[in-house]
Amino acid sequence: MIEEIFIRDLGVIGEARLPLGPGFTALTGETGAGKTMVVTALGLLLGERADSAAIRSGSQHTVVEGHWQVDPQGAVAARVRDAGGDLDGSELILGRSVSQEGRSRAVVGGRAAPIGVLNEIGAQLVVVHGQADQLRLRSATAQREALDRFAGPELVTLLGTYQDVYRRWQGNQGELDVLVAERDRRTREAAELRVAMADIESASPKRGEDAELSERSDRLTNREDLRLAAAQAHDLVSAEATDESADVIGLLETARRLVERVADHDPALVPITESLVNVSVLASEVAGQLASYLSGLDADGGRELEAVQQRRAELGALVRKYGPTLDDAIDYLDTGSTRLLELDNDTDRIESLGCEVEADRASVVDLGGRVSAVRRSHAARLSERVTAELGSLAMPNAQLTVDVEDRSDYSLTGKDQVAILLQPHAGAEPRPIGKGASGGELSRVMLAIEVVIAGSDPVPTFIFDEVDAGVGGASAIEIGRRLALLSRTAQVIVVTHLAQVAAFATNHLRVLKDGDGAVTASSVHQLHGDERVAEMARLLSGLPDSESGLAHARELIEMARESTGRGSDDPLTRQS
Repeated sequence: MIEEIFIRDLGVIGEARLPLGPGFTALTGETGAGKTMVVTALGLLLGERADSAAIRSGSQHTVVEGHWQVDPQGAVAARVRDAGGDLDGSELILGRSVSQEGRSRAVVGGRAAPIGVLNEIGAQLVVVHGQADQLRLRSATAQREALDRFAGPELVTLLGTYQDVYRRWQGNQGELDVLVAERDRRTREAAELRVAMADIESASPKRGEDAELSERSDRLTNREDLRLAAAQAHDLVSAEATDESADVIGLLETARRLVERVADHDPALVPITESLVNVSVLASEVAGQLASYLSGLDADGGRELEAVQQRRAELGALVRKYGPTLDDAIDYLDTGSTRLLELDNDTDRIESLGCEVEADRASVVDLGGRVSAVRRSHAARLSERVTAELGSLAMPNAQLTVDVEDRSDYSLTGKDQVAILLQPHAGAEPRPIGKGASGGELSRVMLAIEVVIAGSDPVPTFIFDEVDAGVGGASAIEIGRRLALLSRTAQVIVVTHLAQVAAFATNHLRVLKDGDGAVTASSVHQLHGDERVAEMARLLSGLPDSESGLAHARELIEMARESTGRGSDDPLTRQS
């Protein structure tokens, strides 16, 4: 239940505080006074899309705050805590601000929260009906939703099970369709993968092999130059014994002997002698390495070079096909094996999915039939009860029928086509309300449906924005009476321009408009006693001071008080 709403700088409203509370609240006022802004404010608190154009001229932002009484242990309180907010006892505070730049900010239970959280919470707290909703009632979707709400928990549980199976069925069917449609392409892909893997396995490449082969190819290609350079270097370091030319080792040996011969005369020559010995040993090792290198350059290098070039060409072909590197080609064996396993499993998957799809389809048919049976059962009851309500809304000869027919296929909501037909009077042909009902009839049908549904699908608060559009006289009185009846089980807030409706309210708020030049400011006042009578007279005749209008207003208020059983101590009838 909404206790209070605070509005600042929204439309023509500068600042207003609306005391609401339980029962039936009527909101009245002159055209353009800002009644619609009150509904807009409620919409902002319920997570509706914000429009910066609604901000009061000259202001930078608008602020709306609402105080709710909720069950501290209920689902709403749990969602608030999930969002990081909290309740003050049983009081929940929701807030929304919108800037001129279009930035919007929501506060839930004292903590900033996404706008979507307001929408989730609002769906559990309030049902809003405006003239757009009357038009929406013409749609088949809205008519089915009304029947489903009336069916209550019995249908909710069954429909939830049906929808789980339906989603799985559709998901598996979609996957199956793709697999079947792409079976030929996948067969070709598998064949190509097998050829590729056979190529790679046949070549048996090793990581880094291409780099090794490149080095060997370079060495073999330049083998004669390498042999000549190594042989000359070897001769310079260590000439053959028959060679009379001097070599490095011989020269070092001569130098060692010369220094060693005179080293006894000067100790400083001792380490030099040792260094010459070390250098001579190192030169001998280099000579051995050169000799070994020369022996490795065998005479059969030509045939080896041919083999290396062939292997390089073989690996190059693999890289071009499966590269861009040899490692990528080798890795292709692993990824290709995995992919081939997936493709080979497609046949098994198609068979498995086919069985699952058939089983789920059978379940959908079974569950869909049970959903239809529940809907048809409740459709008959809803038809009877709404027809009875219409009789109390000045449509005594009207007959409403909720018709449930089979569609050609299944959907997420079942296989039913729900249509609400209205026979406005005896002898008339029943017609879909989307085609034959007037605005006034739609208003009464919608209200009758809400009164009936409230018994099986209770909602804490109903908001009606000009539900009485296109209605007057006795019909308006019956609408007021039915709104009063609905307010016994839920909070009802009604924006109205009819005194016949406002007369039944237990709380009457008037939006006042004051002009001060270029800017119009509106505020909200709670009416009692003579103030309320004057407002009712204005609604009736446009003349708040007319004696006949005042008398008619008092008569209307008294009639409403007696018909709803409110006592003489009704606060709205007390003198101010």
